[in-house]
Amino acid sequence: MSKNRDRRLYVVDYLITPDQRIDHGAVLCEGNRILAVGGLSGFSLEDELRIERFSNAYMTPGFIDTHIHGAGGFDCSRVKDSPCRLEDMSRVLGERGVTGFFPTVVADEPEKMLENLNVLSRAIQKDMPGAEPLAIHIEGPFLNPSKCGAQVKDCLQPVDINFAAELIAAGNGMVKSMTFAPELRGAEQLISLLRENNVTPSMGHSLADGQQTLRAIDAGANHCTHLFNGMQPLHQRDMGLASIVLTDNRVTAELIIDGRHVHPRMVDLACRCKRSDRLVGISDGTMAFGMPNGTYHIGPSSIVVHGGYSQSNGKLAGTTTMLDAGWHSLMSCGHLSENRAALAVTRTPAECFGFHDRGILQPGKRADLAVFECGTNRLLMTVRRGEIIYKAGDKNE
Repeated sequence: MSKNRDRRLYVVDYLITPDQRIDHGAVLCEGNRILAVGGLSGFSLEDELRIERFSNAYMTPGFIDTHIHGAGGFDCSRVKDSPCRLEDMSRVLGERGVTGFFPTVVADEPEKMLENLNVLSRAIQKDMPGAEPLAIHIEGPFLNPSKCGAQVKDCLQPVDINFAAELIAAGNGMVKSMTFAPELRGAEQLISLLRENNVTPSMGHSLADGQQTLRAIDAGANHCTHLFNGMQPLHQRDMGLASIVLTDNRVTAELIIDGRHVHPRMVDLACRCKRSDRLVGISDGTMAFGMPNGTYHIGPSSIVVHGGYSQSNGKLAGTTTMLDAGWHSLMSCGHLSENRAALAVTRTPAECFGFHDRGILQPGKRADLAVFECGTNRLLMTVRRGEIIYKAGDKNE
């Protein structure tokens, strides 16, 4: 068989690599890797080359969502109790241009957290039909009860290094990020434990002042969970977590980009303050994404979804907006260029957590791609590791 039968060329109106825009672009893949990227005129179109040609379309790297609690009826915090499976979540995300994600769990009763992490960590190592679960993000239980958000206050607890070690162990090497409140006693010891285990310490759900935040950063905390949400508002004299994160580029900042959690002008402020390689767009999605209106849950918390809003006891509780829709708010509200906006959902989250083999259209990198229709931004195709996991029109949509 000719070698070219194992190669596939994707042709679109333009590429967002995301470092640059390439008009009349093409990406040549072989197996699970990208071989070449550039203008179509630079490629030789042999007869046996498999070509996927799109008109009125553009391509980005596959999206990476590092903070998502569920989708398609699956709740990452209660694997055994979910009516659907992780495979269903994977499939739904693949249908939205996502090729990698971090299943995110919330605080729960200690034994339930440990059991769930053990089950989830084994499940994410299986082959998936759509987006690939890359690692686990634990959001809690070492959070400030005054900023618990939709989490159950009774499930939060002071920093316990032994329990933190148990949580990491229960994740069987798959835990990559943990959210904690930096003002809690023992936070610096927790940061040390996390760094020793290659877990990113992420500050959030916090009332930390400027000094407490800076001590945590100096100790190794280099990430912030959903900037502006679950923390003190900005103040002209009293510095808190949000103001320090905005102005300290040692820290990468998550931003929920659903258009509801953060006011458009605050999105603009974050985009003005944070460098492109320091801003990570997240969905904070729940099991309700892709499901009808109704009552669902995030771990022990009950949520009600109606008209696209996800709430718990009158508070916003996660979202039902995925990255394929949300990233455009970084352009419309944050006034970022298309390339810079794409960075926040592709290369930056990949680099931030050490996945250096993806998030960019570049020779040698993984063939994780997403193709969208110009104008409507409707997803036309998702490719993960060189395999087409979604193609518009292949099934009833």
